[in-house]
Amino acid sequence: MSVDTEETHQRLKAAVHYTVGRLCQKIGEDHRRQFSRQAIAAIAETTFRQCDIFAKDLEAFARHAKRSTVSVDDVKLVARRSTALSIYIQNKSEELTQEHLGLKKKTTGKRKSIETEKSRE
Repeated sequence: MSVDTEETHQRLKAAVHYTVGRLCQKIGEDHRRQFSRQAIAAIAETTFRQCDIFAKDLEAFARHAKRSTVSVDDVKLVARRSTALSIYIQNKSEELTQEHLGLKKKTTGKRKSIETEKSRE
């Protein structure tokens, strides 16, 4: 790895470790438990490695479909082994689609009303 790549890798790893630590702290407070530093480090390392695997799988799925961009379908495919994650991603995808359609309708409606006003003049 180049120096830049190694530095980026270390910064990402540190960000994951920090985030995992904060999540463990919050969960610990909610359940009156504490996480050891070793447990947090193990969870962070596992999370980082799993994200790396997900990223490689997503890239492979997109490449297999002869695309250069990862799609929602690729994300759904990568989550297929975890029922809870798969359901969450499916629900979030539907929610975002509905929001996107709602925004499109609002934008289209504004355009039509502007065009109608111009044609009246």
